[in-house]
Amino acid sequence: MLKKLVQHYKTSAAILGSLSVLALPPYYILPILILSFTGLLFLLNRSKNFKQSFAIGYWFGFGYFAFGFSWIGNALLIDAATFGWLYPIALISSGAFFGLFTGFPCSFTVYFKDIKSKFAVFPALWVLSEWLRSFILTGFPWNLLGSCLAFHPVGIQLASIIGTYGLSWLVLIISCAPILALEKHDKKNILITLAIMLTGISTIGIYGIWRISQYDTTKKSDIEIRIVQPSIPQTMKWNKETLEKNLQDYIKLSQTKGYENKDFIIWGETASPFPLDIDTFHRQKVTEAIPPQGYLITGTLRYMIDKYGEAFPKNSILIIDKRGDIIGEYDKSHLVPFGEYIPMREYLPSFVRPIANSIANFLSGSGPSTIKIKNYPSIGSVICYEIIFPHEIVNQNQRPEWIINATNDGWYGNSAGPYQHLVATQLRAVEEGISIVRAANSGISAIITPLGKIQNKIGLNQRGILDDRLPLQLNLYTSYGKSGNKIPLILVIFNIILVIFLTNYKR
Repeated sequence: MLKKLVQHYKTSAAILGSLSVLALPPYYILPILILSFTGLLFLLNRSKNFKQSFAIGYWFGFGYFAFGFSWIGNALLIDAATFGWLYPIALISSGAFFGLFTGFPCSFTVYFKDIKSKFAVFPALWVLSEWLRSFILTGFPWNLLGSCLAFHPVGIQLASIIGTYGLSWLVLIISCAPILALEKHDKKNILITLAIMLTGISTIGIYGIWRISQYDTTKKSDIEIRIVQPSIPQTMKWNKETLEKNLQDYIKLSQTKGYENKDFIIWGETASPFPLDIDTFHRQKVTEAIPPQGYLITGTLRYMIDKYGEAFPKNSILIIDKRGDIIGEYDKSHLVPFGEYIPMREYLPSFVRPIANSIANFLSGSGPSTIKIKNYPSIGSVICYEIIFPHEIVNQNQRPEWIINATNDGWYGNSAGPYQHLVATQLRAVEEGISIVRAANSGISAIITPLGKIQNKIGLNQRGILDDRLPLQLNLYTSYGKSGNKIPLILVIFNIILVIFLTNYKR
């Protein structure tokens, strides 16, 4: 069987990569990683050259990303008659492009001849690739391997020191260790394998339990919020005939019993399709949803007019008081390629233009900002997928005390996507040590403590409101929040240098 695995190494690698997806949220079948990554190293250890190692890594990544990002294709099914035919192309394209990010780290393992060196260097090479994936072509660090530990808050507490990239490194060390026993079936290597796995698991568990025990995040402040989740179907959200009804839906849900005492009413991404900064009629309309002494935090579209009179949209958050005055604003700065803009749109061939032109050319904001409202803790804002970028969600010069994450996962239906998006939010909360309030059109809306615990939530595709108070301890100091990706990068670079040194020393 193992011989056939090697003979058909491309197919074997693609199957192993596909299986790895089962360890990610919301499945969390973690033992599958032992099979998939030990199998990957087994194939790499039999690779004859750089090209073959690259092919093994590429096809592993193809399976991992094609299935891991399969939920993206659901957005094309919103208008299935027009774009449904693109679904398989989106699936294949995800694997074909992102497979490059696993091909290169695997290819470099060919320079490390013995299996111990390959095992020791591979986790660091993989994590460097994850980091590169976070900024190349604007970046897409979705499904970082460390997210598989989010099945319980204990599993992700080390992110406060080493970030999610560091968690990925630990997960890979644990998952790849059995290759040592597989390649050499003696007592010594079996004991080494068990020692590595138990040490890794114990480090994650013991630190997680200890850190959670240090902070009491069960106590709540006096700040009362209401998150509104209308669960408007995506087919209706931008229908011109239902725009007024949709906005009224938000207002009615906001006004239900008890809203008078709320400090903040919070709506999701583009809850208002009307540009509330210039549309005074609808801005006065939404004041009906605002408590007498409170505020509305809402996603909305805004428009900037250039010198030629052409309007360009911005994806924004506004904070509005009862009088209808705008007292805070934020414009999304990290836009979604092929969603909110088309890279190099003007150079696309003519047959692609009809698809490209259906996507607005949004303008980006100037980056994370902090809004201060009198008598309230300062607020940071993040819109939709901006939350997936480690160490990019707060203004480091003026750190907020809590964050609003306005989003809309209605594009992706009942898939893994919304659950994975929520987990990314939990990981950012732990990394930065900050409370995050997530308001989503169709879910999952949630209040997340600085320990990444979900204090309260509204489930996916549920319609309703969530009334609660913010945590008393809104934020905590974290090493990662202070130093960012320097810590995991130093860790993995030192890992690589040490393996190179020891390998050459032995020679």
